[in-house]
Amino acid sequence: MTITVDLVSDIVCPWCWLGWRYFDQARAQSPVPIKVNWRPYMLDPSLPDEGRPYQAYMKAKFGDHPDNRFRAMRETLEASAPDAGINFRFDEIPLRVNTLKAHMLMRWAEGQGVADAMAERLFSAFFDRLENVGSITTLAFIAGEMGMETDLVTELFETARDQESVQAEANHIRTLGINGVPTFIYNGAYGLNGAQAPQAHLNIIKKLTS
Repeated sequence: MTITVDLVSDIVCPWCWLGWRYFDQARAQSPVPIKVNWRPYMLDPSLPDEGRPYQAYMKAKFGDHPDNRFRAMRETLEASAPDAGINFRFDEIPLRVNTLKAHMLMRWAEGQGVADAMAERLFSAFFDRLENVGSITTLAFIAGEMGMETDLVTELFETARDQESVQAEANHIRTLGINGVPTFIYNGAYGLNGAQAPQAHLNIIKKLTS
């Protein structure tokens, strides 16, 4: 028996990185293998390819009042991050980028069997390494780190290979009523939303294996 999980996420979503880490902890305790299918979600598909300065973008989105919603979320994330082995560097992130190219790379990584490692590397690239994950050069370099062919990945980007289909998939996911990430869908039957603790995943795994 193998459990299939469709994981809907965006690599610029901090809850997605935290949720992925919690899920991975639960997966390590699963009595059966769990196959992950990464599904694209774009928090802001309107962003230009070159992105926008991160601090200005977040201020425009959430406001600059000391009690704004992002500040509260950030404090929760920063408190939870160390136990999950995560380092968020929100004050230093240079750009909020359009993530379509990153999702294209995730699709190619899935074809090479390295999607899980790629997702982890992209989360780290954005939130901790402060890399421009909207840049073809940066993404091709990261692909090389994952054992993929840098020149081929660059060519795929330059020819917009799979761009329309990845965008179409992201659009379709929104039509399903998914409007927040991360969302974990177990065997197409059980859904779990948000960065929930490992036990929440283990409860679903128990249902599916008992």
